[in-house]
Amino acid sequence: MNIDAIMRSAPVIPVLVLEEKMDWMALAETFVNAGLPVLEITMRTPLALDAIREMGKVSGAIVGAGTVLNDRQLGEAVDAGSQFIVSPGLTGPLGKAVIQSGVAFLPGIANAGDIMRGLDLGLDRFKFFPAEASGGIPALKALAGPFGNIRFCPTGGIRPETARDWLALDPVLCVGGTWFVKPGDDLATIGERARAAAALANA
Repeated sequence: MNIDAIMRSAPVIPVLVLEEKMDWMALAETFVNAGLPVLEITMRTPLALDAIREMGKVSGAIVGAGTVLNDRQLGEAVDAGSQFIVSPGLTGPLGKAVIQSGVAFLPGIANAGDIMRGLDLGLDRFKFFPAEASGGIPALKALAGPFGNIRFCPTGGIRPETARDWLALDPVLCVGGTWFVKPGDDLATIGERARAAAALANA
């Protein structure tokens, strides 16, 4: 799948910072069954690569690696089976490496210069990050103006109660959400949050 198809697969991409060992396949099944098949596993914790390997085995799950910062992490993520790569920012070397790998890529941008650097690499789908800290909806509207064909996945500071406002913007295909998995949560609780987020597609 290319990054556009991935972004259109669900209104919210869970951005998962996994700090406690869980049954990864059961976790992925919980999200898929709730209607959120796209899962971004951030490379911020030692559990990330195992989680990507296991969650990728679940039918219907589209599992990618987030917080990819360099070539080494890119290689590890691809070896683990990541179907897409997300980075918090965009550098020339990382952008070229991901494109060469053939894996779908969603790089982070926060300003017009970032977008233009991405366009130079042939990219037109971006993560607006950190969304709220970078000026929120007014900033994204202003950024999107000069770049008519660009589409975004705002991530960072978005909450369940504000996600709908972001999704109402034409340049936004989906949002990234970090509110799904908290320490001590059971799968039933995670599933409730996921179903609520999936329902935003019909809002």
